[in-house]
Amino acid sequence: MTDPLFQPCQLGDLALPNRIVMPPMTRSRASQPGDVPNDLMADYYAQRAGAGLIVSEGTWISPLGKGYAWTPGIHTQAQILGWRKVTDAVHAAGGTIFAQLWHVGRLSHASLLGGQSPVSSSAIQAAGVNVFVDDGGQPGFVQAAVPRALSVAEIGAIVDDYRQAARNAMAAGFDGVELHAANGYLVNQFIDSNANDRTDAYGGTLENRLRFLGEVARALVEGTGDRSRVGVRLAPLTTLNGCVDADPETTYLAAAGLLGEIGVGYLHIAEADWDDAPHMPVDFKRRLRAAFPGLMIYAGKYTGERARAALEEGWADMIAFGRPYVANPDLAERLRTGAPLAVHDRETLFGGGARGLTDYPALDAAA
Repeated sequence: MTDPLFQPCQLGDLALPNRIVMPPMTRSRASQPGDVPNDLMADYYAQRAGAGLIVSEGTWISPLGKGYAWTPGIHTQAQILGWRKVTDAVHAAGGTIFAQLWHVGRLSHASLLGGQSPVSSSAIQAAGVNVFVDDGGQPGFVQAAVPRALSVAEIGAIVDDYRQAARNAMAAGFDGVELHAANGYLVNQFIDSNANDRTDAYGGTLENRLRFLGEVARALVEGTGDRSRVGVRLAPLTTLNGCVDADPETTYLAAAGLLGEIGVGYLHIAEADWDDAPHMPVDFKRRLRAAFPGLMIYAGKYTGERARAALEEGWADMIAFGRPYVANPDLAERLRTGAPLAVHDRETLFGGGARGLTDYPALDAAA
C-alpha cells in the first residue's frame, strides 16, 4: 500500500521527497554576543534533514524584532554567515530549509531591546504573557512590556526590514522564507481585532487589518525573487500570547484569499495543541483549501495515523511534527517504519548546549 506521507511533493521548482515538515521551534542556542547561529545549530538541523522541508526556528529580522533571549537574528553579516553554516550542513545531508522570519512586536521587553519599548499595531499590552530574558546568564521570565503604537512611516520601514531579511536569507543559502504571522507576534497583532485599535489604513475594517500582512508578503516575494519560495504561518483559532479575533473564520479565509492572490507557495496552519484548545473543524480546513491554491501545511499534535488521514482527505498537502522532532532526529524514518518515538527532556528545550539538542540518538544508534 502506498504511504501518503512518503509521496514526493512539489513546491515551485523544489522537489520535496516526502510530506513531512520540521516546523519552527525556538531553542535559544545562538552564540553570544550577537545572537549568531553556530556549528551546534548546524549539527542539529543537519541531523533532521530527512524531513521533506525544514523551517528554521523564528529568526528576528531587526533588533527591535527580538523578543526572547539567545534567539538568532538574520540582520547582521555575522548572523548571515552563521546561518550559511546551517544551510550548507542541511544541504549536504540532502535537506531543504526555509528561514522563518520573525518580528515579535509587543511580545518583548526593554532588556532585550537596548532599553527601547516594544512596538505593535496598538499600545495594548499582552497582559499575563511572559517573555524569556537573560537573567545573568540564566533563563528568566518577565511580563511583556507595554508597547507603543507604530506610526505609518515606521510600518513602511518594517516592511523594508522584512524585504531585506528575505534577501539576507537567500544570501545565507536558505531555499526560501516563511513569514511568522501567527501566535500573537507582530503581523498577528495587526490581523486580530482585539490587538488592533487603529483608526487609520491599518486598522478597523478587515481589509485594513490585513493590509500589513499583504505588504509584508509582497516584500518577501520581492526579497526572494520567487513567489514559491515564500510561505506564511497562520494560527486562525489559537489565542496564544493574547491575540484573539472576533470572527476568526471570516478573517482567516480572507487572509488565505489575499495570500493566494499574491501567490505565495504555501500556508502553514498552526492548530492549537494544548489541553482544552479550540477544535479546528474539518469544514473550516476545507474552506481554507478552497480559498488558497498553494500547498497547505498543518501542525498540531499530529501522529503518523492522523497525518496520513489528513493527506488522504485532501485538505492538507504536508504535515508538520514539532515536539517529536526534538528527541527524534530520524523522525521521518521512524514514521516510515512505525518505530517507537523517543520523548524529549523539557528542561533542555531553551538555552544550554548540546545536551537535549544534538545528543538524541537515531534509532540505529539507540539500538
